[in-house]
Amino acid sequence: MTSDSAERRIKDRYSASCLKVQLRERGFFGRGKQPTPVTCLDLNRYGMAVLCPRPVDPGVRLFMDFDGKYISESRVCARVVDCQPYQTGYRVSVQFSYCLDKKGYSRTVDNALSRIEGFYNRFAS
Repeated sequence: MTSDSAERRIKDRYSASCLKVQLRERGFFGRGKQPTPVTCLDLNRYGMAVLCPRPVDPGVRLFMDFDGKYISESRVCARVVDCQPYQTGYRVSVQFSYCLDKKGYSRTVDNALSRIEGFYNRFAS
């Protein structure tokens, strides 16, 4: 990730490598393609970075599924911001769609992602 992308972040991100995440590219009519398990590198309520075994083009719309201790959230909409070779795969930076515009805002998704962020914030402290 480039240094200018770090400056775009609204909040600090927290390490969350134990959070199980799957991403699915959104297809036609809202249907998702096959899920890809990824490793969460860091997250906050606005976005996250994952280690993915394959590249994903910037601008691609995703569904994200989260599973962890006390956490289960499915079909969170997101958009790929950046994708760079990283370690054994690709670092894919995503921004959650609910915060991109007022029309797409969802209090339910905001609350769910805030709970996940809070859990890893406390875990990091």
